[in-house]
Amino acid sequence: MRDELEHRLDQARDQFEATNERIKNRTGRDLFAAIGVGVIAGGGVLASLLFVKWVFAILAVGIAALGVFEFARALQARGRRIDIIPQLIGTVIIITAAFWFPSAVHWTSLFMTLALVIVWRVLIQMSARDGRIYASIFSDIIVGCFIPLYVPFLASSALVLARQDDGELWVLAFLLVVVAADTAAYASGLAFGRHKLAPRISPGKTWEGFAGAVVVSAVAGALTGEFMLGIPWWAGVLFAFVIVGSATMGDLGESMIKRDLGLKDMSSWLPGHGGVLDRLDSILPSAVFALALFHLLSPLGAA
Repeated sequence: MRDELEHRLDQARDQFEATNERIKNRTGRDLFAAIGVGVIAGGGVLASLLFVKWVFAILAVGIAALGVFEFARALQARGRRIDIIPQLIGTVIIITAAFWFPSAVHWTSLFMTLALVIVWRVLIQMSARDGRIYASIFSDIIVGCFIPLYVPFLASSALVLARQDDGELWVLAFLLVVVAADTAAYASGLAFGRHKLAPRISPGKTWEGFAGAVVVSAVAGALTGEFMLGIPWWAGVLFAFVIVGSATMGDLGESMIKRDLGLKDMSSWLPGHGGVLDRLDSILPSAVFALALFHLLSPLGAA
């Protein structure tokens, strides 16, 4: 009996590895490693949101800082002069201001960060004496200012939302919809994908995958709206439609950036996922829309 059990376990392991390898060859991702990382990260975010919101804010600072770091390093590898120190300082300032300070301070923190990035680059360039032309210097400054706008400022919208009354539930709801949409797009695209959604930007995405994401996210939105947010089911569906649209645009936007940089992933820090920014691409713009939808739809819960 022991030999038979060991034989069955060996067969199951071989089938598991073969299935994983087929999926990896088709999608370029280690599915089971991705699931493991996703479960661990999701558990940490869920626990912090529901029990200690300030821990979520600290996690957000760390995650955004990692995203900024890998984005800056990817740009540096392509010849851009990006100063990492002011980028990380600005990330901490923006995320911290979004959660612990009034909105006026939040906006001021963004302008402070942009000023810091510009002044730092000018001073470094003045001392470099490398003959770099003005057009290149100006281009470096523009790209350097894009990083805090793209990563920490968009991410800070989730912190502004989290500090509202029951805001943690809205953050959790939009994250659930994004995860449901990403998972459904991956699964339905893998099973039924035939027609490319944006072949010049992201050849792996299909209209069939997008359709699956819309259907599953609509169900997730209706359920979270009715049972978590206290709004009508149709408002939850509307919430999901907007979030799946912003998540798709964010995914395609980051794919366009990576294609311009000649990269498949921003880094290889997260097994099965790529880099931190590869996981934030759908979340960053969705945080802004989730904050707007909170102000638009939350009064329906009190009606």
